[in-house]
Amino acid sequence: MSLSARLHEIGRPLVEEQLKHPTVAGIARGDLDEAVFRSWLEQDYLFLLDYVRVFSRLAWQAPSEHLGDLVDLAHSTFHEELSLHRSLAAEFDADLGGARKSPACAAYTAFLLDAAALYGEGLAALYPCMWGYSELGAILATNPPEEPRLRRWVDTYADPGFAALARRCAQMIDEAAPDPARAESLFLDGMRHEIAFWDVPA
Repeated sequence: MSLSARLHEIGRPLVEEQLKHPTVAGIARGDLDEAVFRSWLEQDYLFLLDYVRVFSRLAWQAPSEHLGDLVDLAHSTFHEELSLHRSLAAEFDADLGGARKSPACAAYTAFLLDAAALYGEGLAALYPCMWGYSELGAILATNPPEEPRLRRWVDTYADPGFAALARRCAQMIDEAAPDPARAESLFLDGMRHEIAFWDVPA
């Protein structure tokens, strides 16, 4: 079994846990309270700004055959995911410019930036966000919410292009070959941060 396959195996129960979280369940039904989604948008916007910085830190260490992929990942995050957040922010009256990191957001981004000090370990730490959202998007798209704004959110993460980026990240982890035990530990820590992130501040 490849390292990335092992990460998928140990991570799947935590994806199932996310699906049961009230925030994710509300998105799935299409009836999530607007204030909750507004708060999530603000926090995820701040998270993604640092996520781009994580990709940039890893790109400095990357082997030549991975460099273009990391640039693509950073570009996709900055120009596509953040554009979605900006458009949804206008519809949910979110204050992206005035938002401040919650403790969960600050802890998650600090974890990722620290893990990115070592290349393979950094990839394993950030993978829960990419793989997890790709999995959530694919599952939620099988019965998408009727609420059009939340449907747009689901469609973004169910997009085949996003899934392709996640698959490429898995290949890069396998090629980087970090210590498996350390990679599994960081991956699980990242999955736990993902779950905690859904507990959005009021």
